[in-house]
Amino acid sequence: MPTRQRKHLIRALSLAAAAAIVITPISAANAAAPGRVHAADPSATPSAGKDAKTMRIATSGFVDSFNPWTSIYLLPTNIFRYVYENLVQNSDVDGSPTKGLADHWKVEDGGKKWVFTLQDGLKWSDGKPITSADVQYTYEQMMTNPDLAVANGSFVSNFADVKAPDEKTVVIDLKAAQAPNPGIEVPILPKHVWEKISDPAKYANDKDVVGSGPFLLESYKPNQFITLKANPTFWRGAPKIDKIQYIYYTNSDAQVQALRSGDVDFVSGLTPTQFQALKGATGITEHSGIGRRFSSLSFNSGLKTVDGQAFGDGNPALQDVNVRQAIRLGTDTKTLLDKVLNGLGNPGTSFIPSSYPQWTLPTDDPSVTALAYDPEKAKQKLDDAGWKVGPDGIRVKDGKKLSLRLFVDSTDPTEQAIAQYFQPWMKTIGVEIQQVATDSDTINAATLAGNYDIYFSGWSVGPDPDYQLSINTCSSLPTKTDGTGATSQDGWCNPEYDTMYKQSLTETDQAKREAIVQKMLQLNYTDTAQVVYWFANGLEAYRSDRFTDFRMMPAKGGIIANQSGYWGFMDVAPVGDGAGSDPGPNVGLLVTGGVILLVIIGAIIFIVVRRRKSADVE
Repeated sequence: MPTRQRKHLIRALSLAAAAAIVITPISAANAAAPGRVHAADPSATPSAGKDAKTMRIATSGFVDSFNPWTSIYLLPTNIFRYVYENLVQNSDVDGSPTKGLADHWKVEDGGKKWVFTLQDGLKWSDGKPITSADVQYTYEQMMTNPDLAVANGSFVSNFADVKAPDEKTVVIDLKAAQAPNPGIEVPILPKHVWEKISDPAKYANDKDVVGSGPFLLESYKPNQFITLKANPTFWRGAPKIDKIQYIYYTNSDAQVQALRSGDVDFVSGLTPTQFQALKGATGITEHSGIGRRFSSLSFNSGLKTVDGQAFGDGNPALQDVNVRQAIRLGTDTKTLLDKVLNGLGNPGTSFIPSSYPQWTLPTDDPSVTALAYDPEKAKQKLDDAGWKVGPDGIRVKDGKKLSLRLFVDSTDPTEQAIAQYFQPWMKTIGVEIQQVATDSDTINAATLAGNYDIYFSGWSVGPDPDYQLSINTCSSLPTKTDGTGATSQDGWCNPEYDTMYKQSLTETDQAKREAIVQKMLQLNYTDTAQVVYWFANGLEAYRSDRFTDFRMMPAKGGIIANQSGYWGFMDVAPVGDGAGSDPGPNVGLLVTGGVILLVIIGAIIFIVVRRRKSADVE
């Protein structure tokens, strides 16, 4: 799934878990721990003791639901990767398609027909067999019911028909040949469970979940905890730990303190300062990996529904591409990377991260260099667009000041730091920035409804960029004036981009497809639907005195949490329980420089899908 966050971005942590261990109440000592939101029912609270086979992850991630058809936020999206197997999985080595429910597949009719053969003996966690009927059902629901296509509808937009000629064979007929494997990224759901639900689009799916991945969702209390348990029937083998618990904390410093004190075992989305401070801490190993996320300032360039109805209260000035370009020209992204991120990442360009060099827009691309930081050029562009400098230095046109609202998460130090640079930069070119500091829930509601000018966004992107490309098409605009009904990255729409997207989808020659994608990114960059300011490394830390055998993706220098798969915690084992003696991830993983995945710690995992803070493909 996207890195829906999957979405704001960002779809942020991964999992590991268990079978049937009693959850003990939080102790009196831990109950006073700063930053933790405690459950009201002690019998259902996360374990406070150091159970050798329960791994605890600190989170502040937002959950809209645990419904794989509709949820777009990073935390639930990451959990889906562990609970439901895809037809085709992304390899942990390099992200390429590898065995999932399907043992193998072949392409026929020049790329218009894909035939998948399922593995033998697959079972759902309730013991029922997994068959081609489950795959057919999952895809057909998305193809025929728009309410079930909210999260992953773009993956089936090219599907003409899905057949299940026998229990092990799935045939996908496409409208046109396509390069991306059509079996990736979509969680396959159990037909025998979901077909009994009267309104599957509104089903919360938050307890006693029947799944096929290494872990199963066992229980959930909003803003308190999420508990996953191991799936003993997982086809790759049962996990070595029993449970994984996501425990909510109100801020990132509280999460780090919980790691130090042993109240949690894994933290991700660290700031550079937090990462450096953990070096040398007893029993803790910090890890920096190649991130798959972009972080951006998203503009309200005139939100509309897919049928053209305008909504929201965005400043009309941002509908002028010259104003948006001037903001880009006035933003010193190099300084942000150096001063806020301590250089622990790569310069941002368009919305495909530099971790995918074959797809990303290079920093020396002419479209990038033409809009490189240049305040004087920004001023000239605003002059030419009719925005004249007023007596207070702020530009005016038709009697209206060029004043824009910037939403800032009041609990996120990274956003606050960026805003402190951005505001004076904009004043220099004559743009007033009014910081609106508030909580992430308020920001999510406002941005969904289109009631914003600029906000911090970002996404986790998968190995194949098709999903992220698709949610920038006009067809991904919201279907309703409340902003719901589809997933659009920035609410941006350009018919020229759409034409190129259709070409990229059907181009089976890899080199030609890469060239098309580059042109799409150039157009998006020039239109300036957003300013991507960096591609951050992923900074993580864990209790290496308690757990070992973490697994990276990509295998060389990658991240542990927030992967485009379930590899990170699939093999985790308690130290001294037959696991490898090396406390580092994946037996000997080197800790290198890196940084925050820009996971907003404050109620939402920072980068969410479109206008909603944090979505993962991933």
